[in-house]
Amino acid sequence: MEPASQHARLEPLPEQPGAEQRTAPRFTLLIRAAKLVSAQGEFVCVIRDVSETGVSVRLFHGLPSCKDFALHMPAGPVYEIARVWHKGNEAGFTFAEGVEVEKLVNEASDYPKRGLRLALCFPVTVNMLAGQFEALVENFSQQGARLTCDKLLAIDQTVRLAMPAVGGGKPREVRAKVRWRRDQHYGVVFDDTFTLGDFARIAALLQAPALLEESTAPA
Repeated sequence: MEPASQHARLEPLPEQPGAEQRTAPRFTLLIRAAKLVSAQGEFVCVIRDVSETGVSVRLFHGLPSCKDFALHMPAGPVYEIARVWHKGNEAGFTFAEGVEVEKLVNEASDYPKRGLRLALCFPVTVNMLAGQFEALVENFSQQGARLTCDKLLAIDQTVRLAMPAVGGGKPREVRAKVRWRRDQHYGVVFDDTFTLGDFARIAALLQAPALLEESTAPA
């Protein structure tokens, strides 16, 4: 499931069965990826609809069991939310404080739009012509990652990262190019970017693999 455009479209949305009845107008938001942060970690979601008092989302796996979350928008804004209902990979939340729907939809912010980046730390094997070595990913997105290692890599050097594979099997090898270097820290850009679904499932695998067993979302 991928964002269809840079700008969301708002339409009235009927109340969903089992969802909390609200007096605030309810709208659909097509389609905005965001990040749910809880005590169990950081997880990718897609915002489905939003009102001044609440929001519903769809995940690519089960929902963490926490009640309290923070909804992080790609452009920077963060909203404190609490779970109200949960069915399969879909869930509804109330905002801790009322929000301006138009501002949330348009991601009004002093920061430019950017892709989701997850602050996950995990080891990877880096392969290159001179051999292989271990490195530590400090955060990653669909498009790239920041890693640290004690090897010297050149700017624009091509490497291959053995990323975790969802569903078992051999690690997925991802080609990447070094874009920047600061001491032992490197920024790499993937040649083949991850789909939003694969990105979300890898995040779940690294933090709470049991959530993948609860998934009812399409592959």
